Amino acid sequence: MRKVAQRLAAACLAGGMSLALAACALGDPNDNVIITEEQDEKKVNLFSPMEKIDPDAENVARSAFDQTVIIAEEKLGVNVAYRTYTAEDYQDKTYDDVTLDRARNNMDDLYLLNPDVIQILGEEGRLLDLSDFDCAKNLREVVKTANTVNGKLVAIPQEVVAYGLFVNKDMFDEYELELPETPEEFLECCKVFKENGIETPVGANRWWLETFVFAQGFADMYNGGDTEAEVAKLNSGESRYSDYMRPGFEFLKELIDRGYVDAKKAYVSEAIEGEGDDFLSQKTPIVMAYWGAANTETAYGKTDFHMQVIGFPSSHGQMPVVTITGFGIGTDAEHLGDAKDTLEVILSDEALEVYAETNQVISPSKNVEVDCVPALKPLNDKIEDNVYVLASNAGFKVEQWGNTCLIVRKLLEGATVDECMAEFDKLQEESLRK
Repeated sequence: MRKVAQRLAAACLAGGMSLALAACALGDPNDNVIITEEQDEKKVNLFSPMEKIDPDAENVARSAFDQTVIIAEEKLGVNVAYRTYTAEDYQDKTYDDVTLDRARNNMDDLYLLNPDVIQILGEEGRLLDLSDFDCAKNLREVVKTANTVNGKLVAIPQEVVAYGLFVNKDMFDEYELELPETPEEFLECCKVFKENGIETPVGANRWWLETFVFAQGFADMYNGGDTEAEVAKLNSGESRYSDYMRPGFEFLKELIDRGYVDAKKAYVSEAIEGEGDDFLSQKTPIVMAYWGAANTETAYGKTDFHMQVIGFPSSHGQMPVVTITGFGIGTDAEHLGDAKDTLEVILSDEALEVYAETNQVISPSKNVEVDCVPALKPLNDKIEDNVYVLASNAGFKVEQWGNTCLIVRKLLEGATVDECMAEFDKLQEESLRK
């Protein structure tokens, strides 16, 4: 019923536009009225995978994002029109594919962008520089670092997505184990679990094992290193991605060879669905997941044991792994002024506080704090101390998250570490030829 209504609305809109054009052609005396009304209407077109919930309904619970849009609409008198992605409409195209096409053809004003698309559109110069926005002044450095392309801040998110290790603290206490800080300590914990009958100490899926790789590969870069200089060397070919990635892949290979990770099961398992039951039933003491999985009862928000979320093992201790999405504005947006004003409100501290409190997430603003559940406190403390590793940095010429995920899957299929490193070298060589 809802789809029928949407189609009817689209048809009416198209019909109305045709009538207006016909009137102009005939010299209709009401032409000026129609044009004035169109000019006075403040409208912003947003493309995202989210669908707005009955915009005319009153006293209806809204999503966190909807609430921030309401703030903008009321303050600015603007109408934010949602244009959404559904697989049914685009069939085999991904959201990223469709977003790239729409942004390159200036089909919308605002876009909700994944990290790889931020990188591509930023390089192409299709996203407005947001560096001088008022909301940008309050951003955490991690957000600025992640979404800056060629010196321009091209996207800003409403939340910082952090990944960590979800551990059964009761099982660690049972075997008198400290929560691991380094890769060596992590392996030792897995060894003890295995010796005590825990068949698979680490529950894994086909998406998130790369978090171990990022934590070990880039711990120095983001925690004491000269990040900009190191990224520049990677982009010029002076340094090799494979050198950064090798320790993490060697670590994963050891986990697989020792039977601490079931590679065959991980290769075919979807996130949480593959390992979630074993973790909740206390067959597996360790899994990896994103921040929000600790907040919902459908994932790990309600356990029968003491759960803690910590960072991944690294040379700098427990390390959160962070990915950043973001909202961007097309440089040639049709409603550029209104789009800029709308984004300023949506990303203001006032709106971000509403968003963070509703979704219980880490805010991109350093001025907005959220009361996280106790299980997340170890991970949150690290991030508040600016201890993290980025798994999505738009300044890199080689996209990180997606490419690393695919190469980890090759490892799960039986590829050697050297073969995996050759894949990174190939990607780097391709980026240098562009």
